Amino acid sequence: MRHYGQARRKFGRERGHRRSLIKNLATSLVEHQSLVTTTPKAKEAASYLEKLITKAKKGDLHSRRQVISGLRPEAAAKLVNEIVPKLGARNSGHLRVKSEGFRRGDHAAMSKIAFVDDLSLKAPVKPKAEPKPAPPKAKAKPAAARVKKTVSKKE
Repeated sequence: MRHYGQARRKFGRERGHRRSLIKNLATSLVEHQSLVTTTPKAKEAASYLEKLITKAKKGDLHSRRQVISGLRPEAAAKLVNEIVPKLGARNSGHLRVKSEGFRRGDHAAMSKIAFVDDLSLKAPVKPKAEPKPAPPKAKAKPAAARVKKTVSKKE
């Protein structure tokens, strides 16, 4: 019995369930910029998302469609339009998997997966539009000047 083709983690799941799990982890990571999960799942999701980021950086239509097929459409749009421009000139290593200890119930190794660059600080700063100056107000006349007095001639 040969077992040479087992390059990836199986997670004790069928192929479709495993693909869905990794896709959902990657989508959550794009939406929230970090998440805590078990170490094997974090490593698998990091590898999956690194490949999608590389495709998103390419920027052509085919690559964008591949990213959409790998994530939910809203997350794919956020990745291509917001996150990738903030990653700068980094060629690889966009994600970091950091050990977070062990889960209390079953003692599973937990890890936090997050982007290496702090994306919230690198948000593009939009110049604030200067408010239009208010038109000059006409000077208010005293109340006595506004009322027209009629003088009757009684002589």
